[in-house]
Amino acid sequence: MRLRHQPWRERGVAVITALLLTTLAISIVASLFWQQQVQVRSMENQRLHLQTKWILRGALDWATLVLFQDGIDHRQYTSLDQVWATPLAETRLDQYVERQRVEGETFDASLSGNITDACSRYNLRNLGISKGHPNEVAVEVFERLLRNLQLDQGLARRVAAFVAAGLPPGAAPPDGDQATQPQATPVIGAPVKILEVEDLLAVPGVTPAIVERLRPFVTVLPDPAPVNVNTAPAEVLAALVPHMSVSEANTLIVRRKQAAWRGKNYFSSEVNSDNGRPLTDETYDVKSEWFLVDTRIRLDRAALDAQALIHRSGTLVAGGGPKVEWIRQY
Repeated sequence: MRLRHQPWRERGVAVITALLLTTLAISIVASLFWQQQVQVRSMENQRLHLQTKWILRGALDWATLVLFQDGIDHRQYTSLDQVWATPLAETRLDQYVERQRVEGETFDASLSGNITDACSRYNLRNLGISKGHPNEVAVEVFERLLRNLQLDQGLARRVAAFVAAGLPPGAAPPDGDQATQPQATPVIGAPVKILEVEDLLAVPGVTPAIVERLRPFVTVLPDPAPVNVNTAPAEVLAALVPHMSVSEANTLIVRRKQAAWRGKNYFSSEVNSDNGRPLTDETYDVKSEWFLVDTRIRLDRAALDAQALIHRSGTLVAGGGPKVEWIRQY
């Protein structure tokens, strides 16, 4: 028996097929538009990221210029009442940059930052003379700093051993000095050169809480550097002078605000070094060559926080000048 032809079924299949094809075409077109939108947004993000890099570069150029001029104006000492210590409040860049805006673009750009004297903090690099040879004088200063911060003073020798283990080989201390120095704590594992304060977590007994407690008072510079008594906080200032309390150091800071010490002899006489408070010449100074530049950039939806280390050598006139040693982005 032959089946009777039913054209309405064929028309129904044709309609469903047309709907499926239309849905598929719409999905493909929507996917293409979505991919294009993602690519456009990615290109915009790359452009904003590149622009923040250029703003950072301009900010560091400005900071090096300020430090260069300040080094010429104040050759003998570095203090907190000089121009470099004035922070840059949040400044809108769109008030100073002439440019044609894209339709719908807000160009909300701002820049802020500040310069910090890196020599106002205790340089952990001072703890080592060469590979395997801690600096005993620096260890004593660091012990006093730990005491002022109410931390375990026993960490000083472990940190010194860690720092010295990561240094290149060099001349050992004289035999007389070597004999008077306590033996350094052995370092477990492969020695690693200390580059930043967070590296202290590799030292046994150092916890993240201790690192955060030390962070405002210590730093890591490429080379040994004395503490600048004109910018150091009371805890670091008291650590430089034997038998000095933090309260006495705060009194010195009040005196320092009235007039900075223009020479090392002024500071030594101020702390009465002839009365049981001998100062080691290599541990302190009244001027600085290392500075930290913190920069905060906001550009539309892009943000960049960075810190740079700038070295201002003492030969500014002889062709030298401030140089950026490293840049760390956060």
